[in-house]
Amino acid sequence: MSDIDCLVIGAGVVGLATARALALAGREVVIAEAADGIGTQTSARNSEVIHAGIYYPPGSLKARVCVEGRKLLYAYLRERGLPHKACGKLIVGTHAGQRPALETIATRAAASGVTSLRWLDGAEAKALEPEVTCEVALLSPETGVVDSHALMLSLLGECEAAGGSLALNTPILAWRREADGFSVDFGGEDPATYSVNTVVNSAGHGAPRLLGKLDSFPVEHVPKQSFAKGNYFSLLGKQPFSHLVYPVPEAAGLGIHATIDMAGRVKFGPDVEWVENDQDLVVDPARAEKFYAAIRTYWPALPDNALVADYAGIRPKLHGPGEPMPDFRIDGPAVHGVPELVNLLGIESPGLTSSLAIADLVVERLVS
Repeated sequence: MSDIDCLVIGAGVVGLATARALALAGREVVIAEAADGIGTQTSARNSEVIHAGIYYPPGSLKARVCVEGRKLLYAYLRERGLPHKACGKLIVGTHAGQRPALETIATRAAASGVTSLRWLDGAEAKALEPEVTCEVALLSPETGVVDSHALMLSLLGECEAAGGSLALNTPILAWRREADGFSVDFGGEDPATYSVNTVVNSAGHGAPRLLGKLDSFPVEHVPKQSFAKGNYFSLLGKQPFSHLVYPVPEAAGLGIHATIDMAGRVKFGPDVEWVENDQDLVVDPARAEKFYAAIRTYWPALPDNALVADYAGIRPKLHGPGEPMPDFRIDGPAVHGVPELVNLLGIESPGLTSSLAIADLVVERLVS
C-alpha cells in the first residue's frame, strides 16, 4: 500500500482545483508546493479576468474548458459569496482594418457556444465608455474579474475539509516509476522518500522540467518550454472605465488591455517579453513608453506620467516567438503510457477561468 494515495504537484489555482476535485471524489490527496505559499507564480500574477471563451479555435481544449470553466466558476463564486464582478469587456477596433480580426473572434465565439457577443459601432462604444475611441467594438458581457487569492483559499479549504493536505516548501527532487505507483523524493526541511499511487503534475512553469526528472518517461512527451513575461503598469488618478477594455489580440497574447481589480484599481497589461529566466519579475519602467503608445490607440486622453510600473507575471508557453500557439495539454496514461500519471502542460491563460473544468477532466483521465 502506498504512503500517499494521490499527489498533486503545484498549488496554483489549477492544482488546487484539481486537488479539491480528487478529494471530493474520495481520494486521499497531498498537495506538494515548492514555494512558501499557494499561487505564487502564474496564478497570482495575471489580470484576474474571467474569460468568456471567445478567442480559441472551436473544438480545441482551450475553448471547451474555458466556456465550461467560466460557467462553473461563476456558479462557484456566487454560491460561496466570493469576490467577483461580471463587468463585461469591450474589444475595440481602432481602425476599419481591424474589423476582420473582430469578425474572426465573433465567429469563433459562436462556434464555441458563446452567443452573447454584441457588435457596437464607435458611437455605441463611446456611449458605454466615454473615454474610449474606436471605429467598431465587440461587447462581451460574460467577461468579468475575480479575486484570485480568495478563490484559491476557498479551493484549498474545501480540499482540506474533504481530507486533503498541503505541504509548502516541498520541492520534488526526483521520482521514479515503480511496479506499483511511484517513488518520490521530497525536499524541504525534512527530506524524505514516499511511495505514491497517483501523480498529477500541475507544476506550471516547472511541469516539463519535472517530467525530465522522471526515470524512463518517454522523451517525446516532454514539451519544449518557453517563457513569456507579461509586464503590468497601474494607473494614477481617476478610474476611466467601467468595463474592461481590450485591443485586437496580438500574436502571443491579448494585447495591452485595461482591467479593473476588485478594489477598483485600473492596471494595464500584459505586454509580451520573451525571457530565459522564469524568475525575472522586475518591471522595467522604460517599458512605459510602449504602454503609452498602445493604450492611446483606444484611450487618447491618457495623461502623461499616469503609469507606474507595477508587477510582472510569466506565462509558461509550449511555443516560442513566431510559432503558432498550441492547445492546452492534459496528458493522461492514454497519451504517454504511464499509468496513474496526468500532466498539465502549457496551462496559461485562460487557466484561471478554466480551473474547475480542467479539474473535472483530470478526474476523468484517472478514472478512464
